[in-house]
Parts: sequence; C-alpha cells; structure tokens
Amino acid sequence: MKRIIYILLLCLAVLSAKAGQDTPVRLGIIGLTHSHVGGVLNDKNKPYVIAGIVEPDKQLAERMSKRFGFSMEIVYSTMQELYDQQHPEAVACFNATYYHQDVVRFFAPKKVHIMVEKPLATNSRQAKEMAKLAFRHGIHLLTNYETTWYGSHEAAAQLIRKGEIGEIRKAIFRDGHTGPVERNTHPEMIPWIKDPVLNGGGAVMDFGCYGANLMTWLMDNRKPLSVVSAFQTIKPDQYEEVEDQATVILTYPEAQCILEASWNWPVNMKTSEIYGKSGYIQIPDKETLLIRTGEKSPVQQINPVSRPAPYNNPFSYFCAVVRGSAEEDPQSSLQNNLIVMEILDAAKESAKTGKIIYLK
Repeated sequence: MKRIIYILLLCLAVLSAKAGQDTPVRLGIIGLTHSHVGGVLNDKNKPYVIAGIVEPDKQLAERMSKRFGFSMEIVYSTMQELYDQQHPEAVACFNATYYHQDVVRFFAPKKVHIMVEKPLATNSRQAKEMAKLAFRHGIHLLTNYETTWYGSHEAAAQLIRKGEIGEIRKAIFRDGHTGPVERNTHPEMIPWIKDPVLNGGGAVMDFGCYGANLMTWLMDNRKPLSVVSAFQTIKPDQYEEVEDQATVILTYPEAQCILEASWNWPVNMKTSEIYGKSGYIQIPDKETLLIRTGEKSPVQQINPVSRPAPYNNPFSYFCAVVRGSAEEDPQSSLQNNLIVMEILDAAKESAKTGKIIYLK
C-alpha cells in the first residue's frame, strides 16, 4: 500500500510540474519607449500573459494601447504599483538603458526574473551591480539581441566548432543603419538613444554591442587583451553629444576582431565575416551563410533552418528559461554580457584618450 501511495504521489508531482511548465508566465512590461517593445506586444503565439505595463507617460501608453490593443487598466505609473497589483513572475525592459539598473534593484530582491534589451547597461559599473543582485537573489538576468535568434549565426558557430575553417584569426562585424533620427525611429526613443547618459554613448552602444556579444560567444567568453577605437560624429546637427560612427579593434592572443558600428550606413546592416586558419564564413543576413573551407574549395551557400523553438523567439525563450524548460543561451547570459560591457567601456575610453586600453 505504501508503495502504491508513493507512486501516486510521484505521478501527481510530475503532473503538477508539467502543468506548471504549461502555465503562461505572468510577464510585466517595463517601459514603452524602446522600439523593440512591439515584438512582445504583437507576439501572436506567446507563452505568457501580460500582467501589467509600467509607463508613466499616459499619452504614450494610450497611443500604444490603441495600436496594440491592450487595456489601459493594466498600465501602471510605477514598478511598485505593478508589483503590488499583479505580482509578475518575470519582467521585460523596454526603457532607456540607464534605467535597467533600477529595474534590477527593484525586482531582483522579489525573485522576479528579468530580460533587458541590448546592451545590458550603460557601463560596467552598472552591469556589475546588476549581476551581483541577480546572483544574490537567484534570478535570471538576460540580455536580448536580435542576432541571437539568427539561424545563420547558430549554423556558423557549429561549423567553426567542428573545425571547418580552422581556428579564428579575424572577425569583422558590421552593424548599423542610416541613424535613429533619419529612420524616424519610435519618437519616444530618439531623445534617449542619442543621450550620452541614458544610452551610455551613441552608435557604439546601439550597434557595437552586437559584434562584441557575438565575438565573445565565438571565443568562449575569453576577453580580448586590448581594445582600441576611433569615434566620429559626422552629423553633429543630429547627434551633437554622441558618436554616430565607431570602429573598434579587439586583439586576442592569436586573433583580431573589428567592430564597425554606424548610424551612417546607407542601408540597415547586420553582417558578419569570420576568417579562420584555413577558410572563412560570411553571414550577409539571418538566413544565409557562405563558407569556403580552403583556398582550393569553392564557395558554398548554406541556408540554415531557423533555430528550434523556443530559441527562435526571445520572449518564448525567456519564458522557457523562467519555467526551467530551457537553458540560458550563452549569448544572452550574464557571463557574456559582463565582458561585452568591459569591451564597450574600453572602446569609449580609447576614443576619449587616443590610447590602447588593456583589459585586466
């Protein structure tokens, strides 16, 4: 009889755990000023329910409410109001990067998991404080990059780790567009994206973080030895306080990486080139990969399949991590993004001083 009761209890526990995994995550949205917020509000197959939205600008909230169809009854002025009324299990940040630290300070002690839009913070000091809080309170603190979910990047990493092009010797990442003002980006985003405090910089923060994230991932979280950079402001009438063009060189013991971040590209661009000891891979977009494995080998075009669920959507992935049904992706992890912040800090210091910055 005891054995039967034990088996029944075990079955109930398994069913209860599965039911918990299938229950939609109660997700809070912090801020509506980031253009990427449309991705979470417009998600058709979401494994979450939007428990509430924090946005003190009621006119903005009303415009977004009409556009995306959420009720103004779930909009709150403060994080405290959201937490008291709705008790979210997780929150996604779509506010200015500078305020990411405030979200972590508030929600980490309450055991609420957090995903922020790239980059993690405006500087390493902020990032380290956020990481300490996340570790202390046992929460997930993830950083969302569009490029994390590209099937082409995942396929390239697999080929590199199989030795198809040999050890990495050089990588070039070009990321950017014509500029947030020129593109008529989300109007509420423009004031803070070109603010040296709220964004931590200009193009280097907005787009240099992509290549820093990808290179850190491909180098298995090894830091570069040094960082040197050159910043320019080509359009001072639009970006008077920050750079709109940045070139950053990372040096590793046997490799170099060039980050080209710009608000001056003629088109929207997120391309990667990885050169190995014996071959190279070029990634022109999220669905295409060109590989040449040797000097006498032809160029092969590969069109990788999309990453499998839940790794094909940042918010499905976040919910799966919260539920324990998915592991943290290395690209969105704290370990990677603390290194990204060191690289960005060093790039800004190098541009300011004209010196090579050596990382500890």
